[in-house]
Amino acid sequence: MAASDSNTLHQIDQPRRRDLDKCVHCGLCLNSCPTYRVLGLEMDSPRGRIYQMVQVHEGAPISPSYLEHLDLCLACRGCESACPSGVQYGRLIEDARAEIERKIERPWLTRALRSFVFGKLLPSPTLLQFAARGLWAYRTLGLRTLASALGIFKAFPKLAELDQLSPEAEFPSFFSAYGKVFPAEGTRRHKVAMLGGCVANVSFARLNEATVRVLQKNGCEVHVPGNQTCCGALHQHAGIRTTARHLARKNIDALLTGGFDAILTNSAGCGSTLKEYGELLEHEPPYANRAAEFAARVKDINEFLASIDLNTQMGPLDITVTYQDSCHLAHGQKVRAAPRKLLRSVPGLQFREMPMADLCCGSAGIYNVIQNEMSMQILERKMDFANSASTQVIATANTGCMIQLRAGVKRHGHGQRVAHVIEILDEAYRKSTR
Repeated sequence: MAASDSNTLHQIDQPRRRDLDKCVHCGLCLNSCPTYRVLGLEMDSPRGRIYQMVQVHEGAPISPSYLEHLDLCLACRGCESACPSGVQYGRLIEDARAEIERKIERPWLTRALRSFVFGKLLPSPTLLQFAARGLWAYRTLGLRTLASALGIFKAFPKLAELDQLSPEAEFPSFFSAYGKVFPAEGTRRHKVAMLGGCVANVSFARLNEATVRVLQKNGCEVHVPGNQTCCGALHQHAGIRTTARHLARKNIDALLTGGFDAILTNSAGCGSTLKEYGELLEHEPPYANRAAEFAARVKDINEFLASIDLNTQMGPLDITVTYQDSCHLAHGQKVRAAPRKLLRSVPGLQFREMPMADLCCGSAGIYNVIQNEMSMQILERKMDFANSASTQVIATANTGCMIQLRAGVKRHGHGQRVAHVIEILDEAYRKSTR
């Protein structure tokens, strides 16, 4: 990269003054901020964090306190929905973390771990499947039971917390669908591409398969391009912009020239980042226009299905369901009505609104691992709202939320099942053919 290009990226990989100045410090964001609701501390509110970003922008050092308060942010973007001034807080927190990544040298062990997870594991189908087999062995061969019997979880309670948050390993993985085309049932009305994700391919393979079936039922010819890769959402949230841009370029090369009516994802966190590829690559002339075109074609699966002539040939499901808004769908992509519309289209299903449905559940990518204590406090409050809806099923639209809510049901729930909206549609379609 030329020196001028590098300088440009350094200028944009930090909070920009025009974005910081939009905040008028009115405080309307406070009640929408999960960490402020728990701690009641100004510096752990969006307004307080922006104040700290301004100080750093004006020359204050990046201090341990600054790192602590920004690390505690979930980047759920609930404050964006509450803000009357249009502050793009999601961009600010990601820019601030990119600046931290560029300027601060982390301890060598942290650097090594981040390098492996973000640089090697997430983009690699081989390593992801290897890790999934290890997780499967841990769960299936009794290693988890042995750890509990030996008192390891009692001696190290944090390990027990993380064990509850570890996803399942599902085989065959969805990587087996890469490079394949799944024909529409009946007349082809749409030609779409589907992104499998990274961890979702091994932990939510059945959800991805259900997504393909639902699309087929709705006249979609579904392509799963073989050259696609991780979307880069976790990298973007962590401030690892160089890798995020690399992954974005790979996905654009893999999917943009396919002539697809839409590029679809069933993970709200992924979709939010995919729709922001135009901003991520806006200063790279070879990709800027292509990235904007790519982003314009990206649709969340709920958003897409709610916008077409939905196939209503479904069997009845005698269940009560509430819906938890995934933050990056509701606040990032501004998609709220679509999942509810789809759920209400299922015969027999009774839908009940959850109070504070768009308040973060505490998942936030890998936040529930690295900020586990705060995440669990937020989750407990979320489960109070979920329980008050008195339903059999908690539906959501993001795989990370599903993992978090399942842990919440085990700890604080009433035995509810946690399901993706698309899984419920798939069940209704499959029941109609029995």
